[in-house]
Amino acid sequence: MAEKILIVDDDADFREAITTLLEAKGYKIIVAENGQEGYQKAHAENPNLMLLDVMMTNKTEGFDVAKKIAQDPATKNIPVIMTTGIRKDMNLPFGFEPNEQWLPVRAVIEKPVKPDVLLAEVEKNIRK
Repeated sequence: MAEKILIVDDDADFREAITTLLEAKGYKIIVAENGQEGYQKAHAENPNLMLLDVMMTNKTEGFDVAKKIAQDPATKNIPVIMTTGIRKDMNLPFGFEPNEQWLPVRAVIEKPVKPDVLLAEVEKNIRK
């Protein structure tokens, strides 16, 4: 059975492009448009991996969802890869690194996402 990947992003074009890329590699894709919907689908679908945007209904929504996923016994084993354009959008002089306490994700990928980088991170982090 194909591994399921949950894409949580408010950008419909991004969701569509990433869905096309990942489906071509044999993954089953589930999508959510915001953090709340993503959290609910993480519970309902138990995906093998979650791709999570940072800025959706607010500028920190993805950070909040990542923490919630990590703290919930039902979802804490779902690997999360954060995809974000926050550094460019807010003109930040630094990037973000995974951190068990503050940013409990496996990787952070800057947007625009390079397909080869995304596929490599998915393969490295997906729960088999």
